[in-house]
Amino acid sequence: MNEKLIDLFKYTYHFNVEMIKVISENRKLVDDKTISLINHTLNAQQIWNARILGEKTFEVWQINPFESLEEINHGNFLKSIDIIRNFDLDKRIEYHNSRGAKFENSIFEMLFHAVNHSTYHRGQINSLFKQNGIIPVLTDYIFYKR
Repeated sequence: MNEKLIDLFKYTYHFNVEMIKVISENRKLVDDKTISLINHTLNAQQIWNARILGEKTFEVWQINPFESLEEINHGNFLKSIDIIRNFDLDKRIEYHNSRGAKFENSIFEMLFHAVNHSTYHRGQINSLFKQNGIIPVLTDYIFYKR
């Protein structure tokens, strides 16, 4: 199971890189919502990793300097892989969401959510690309595996 989860994070990392690249190449066509969503996508993975590790989290909708997005994405990837390799994925973690409500989930559930969440928002970004005359990135998992 760990190797499958690692593969999903490799997929997530790869297509985050591609999205950042397309945004960078089309800065004049990209709208503020696209910038907000790519930041949110990366922030969310950082937040889930930080909750597991007991570290300080980003803000959910903070806008990071564009030049730092690749570094944030890479750091997120390395931390997620480290968690998968070194933690019991069945361990349950208590945390507070961005509104302060207390929850408890397994590390596996938290990590799987991070992958699924990023896939959802990359779909939204692709819709915005299309609306703004940018060719969407084919981000389906099967395309990654091919």
